Amino acid sequence: MIRTEISLFLKNQPGELGKMTEMFAAADINIDAITIQDASSYVKALFKARGKSLKRIASAASYNSMRKDSAEFALIRLLPADGMTNQTIDILSRNDYIFDMAPVIAVELENKPGELSRLAKKFGEADVNISYVYGSVVTAPGAKCLFVFCPEDIDQAAKIFKTA
Repeated sequence: MIRTEISLFLKNQPGELGKMTEMFAAADINIDAITIQDASSYVKALFKARGKSLKRIASAASYNSMRKDSAEFALIRLLPADGMTNQTIDILSRNDYIFDMAPVIAVELENKPGELSRLAKKFGEADVNISYVYGSVVTAPGAKCLFVFCPEDIDQAAKIFKTA
């Protein structure tokens, strides 16, 4: 199912994640999925990707400077509960967070060997590249795992998951 992922930079210091998630909790917003990474690794990957494509938008020195500065921040990607995206955006906006939104594919999988492989193969067979993926594992009997895929071609990926 196509869902809206929200990406934002958060200060990389104790308590910041708690402050943000407390605002969501107070508004009765559940977060279905979240991933957090050091923003400097994101900038470094961006630099490498731009170098491979020969479409750098800044010099190597500029990227190195951005990488040092970005160590003070974490890159957060989160998936608000279905139907709560607008409320999440409102909270972030009111509290001066800078964020972006992107369509992603969120799919529930059985927690058994081969499920992720089955879907990853379908991406490959349809010639759709996966930019990144994150997910959860649930061990309760019968419970499903939630995985979030960010494909380069969201429309083609949506077709894959309709038949998955």
